[in-house]
Amino acid sequence: MRRDQLEHAIRAACQIIGHREVIVVGSQAILGSFPERGLPAAATMSLEVDILPIAADNDETARLADMIEGVAGEFSPFEELHGFSIDGVDLTTSVLPGGWRDRLVRVSNANTAAPSGEPQFTGWCLDKEDLCVAKLCALREKDRNFVAALIETRLVDPELIERRLATVAEGHVAAVQAARRWLIAQADKP
Repeated sequence: MRRDQLEHAIRAACQIIGHREVIVVGSQAILGSFPERGLPAAATMSLEVDILPIAADNDETARLADMIEGVAGEFSPFEELHGFSIDGVDLTTSVLPGGWRDRLVRVSNANTAAPSGEPQFTGWCLDKEDLCVAKLCALREKDRNFVAALIETRLVDPELIERRLATVAEGHVAAVQAARRWLIAQADKP
């Protein structure tokens, strides 16, 4: 996925739910921190954007996420036309470190605006190390490959990821321990 496609996804998601801002929580949030030309291929392979609507509670967030999914999700006419899909997600989708909302990266420009130029929508992308925490707490093969590629290219700080793992809520102890074991194994690689 390219940065312009991320911007398109932000604009489309905002228009679908009638909000001016959304949060990007999936792997494509890395495009908020770096242009695609500066990223390893493993970091931009996904053709879906995970969008978290901003709402007063998780029930409303889930309702808005379903709206996005229904219009632009996998196998939708939107995906067929544009070559990528938008997955609406809620607050239970990702395990995130404490303070993540304070570190979001703003994406807002002419490409996130409506055709008339107004309103100009905003996508708030997870900070790169917070994104790695979320990926490592999920720890699927694609998540490990994503984080490994970013570490190998020195685009993220493994020590900062480790420190942020310590701030994940207590209900995710097993996921944090598995993530730490993986990080240690990565550091021990020749």
